[in-house]
Amino acid sequence: MRENRTLGLTRRGLETGLQSTAPVLDPTREGLGVRFPRATRLVILVKSQRAGERVMRSIRCFLERRLRLSVNERKSRVVSVEECSFLGFTFRRGRIRWTEKAYKEFKRRIRLLTGRSWFVSMEYRMRKLTEYIRGWMNYFGILEYYRPIPELESWLRRRIRMCYWKQWRKTRTKVRKLIKMGTSQRTAILTALSRKGYWRLARTLATHTGMTNKWLQEQGLISIKEQWVRIHYPATAR
Repeated sequence: MRENRTLGLTRRGLETGLQSTAPVLDPTREGLGVRFPRATRLVILVKSQRAGERVMRSIRCFLERRLRLSVNERKSRVVSVEECSFLGFTFRRGRIRWTEKAYKEFKRRIRLLTGRSWFVSMEYRMRKLTEYIRGWMNYFGILEYYRPIPELESWLRRRIRMCYWKQWRKTRTKVRKLIKMGTSQRTAILTALSRKGYWRLARTLATHTGMTNKWLQEQGLISIKEQWVRIHYPATAR
């Protein structure tokens, strides 16, 4: 795309957005009734660093003089595509990926929803997990990088097994539950008597043969992998 055309499209987009966006009441000046337009973020792609700097000057001049808007200098910059992040996304080798910050925030929220100290029913926990993961994948699922998906899936299942193990509490209950799910009696007893932590015991033969992947799915655990496949291969997911 030529530079002049890029500038023209950007300007028309900004003008249209400014006219169509509903104003927002500034809470700090609510009593005065002062209204401001919503903040707008955009990324402009050009061929070179030099072209980027030239377009940046032109856009800044247009925003400040024509639209009388202020430009956030701290967040405005000219960088290569791989150094650019936008609304939680970035590019790596020409492919869309989520940013490291977005990835860490996802894991932080999952840790909260699967925390051992959150004393809620497993049914409620599964429902909140489903709501969050489905919403997150509907937004970030467009990334073309599959490699971290199986790892996240395995990590989530382990955290859910840990929650069940903590919820069962008593040794007798753990043994009874595991044997009922198909774990051998000896393995169930040895694991239930173990003094190791919940996180370590969530990855043992007993917990895996008892709380299988299929069983977890039957309890309502959403599959991150299936959500990704549904977005990228809708025909296969049906």
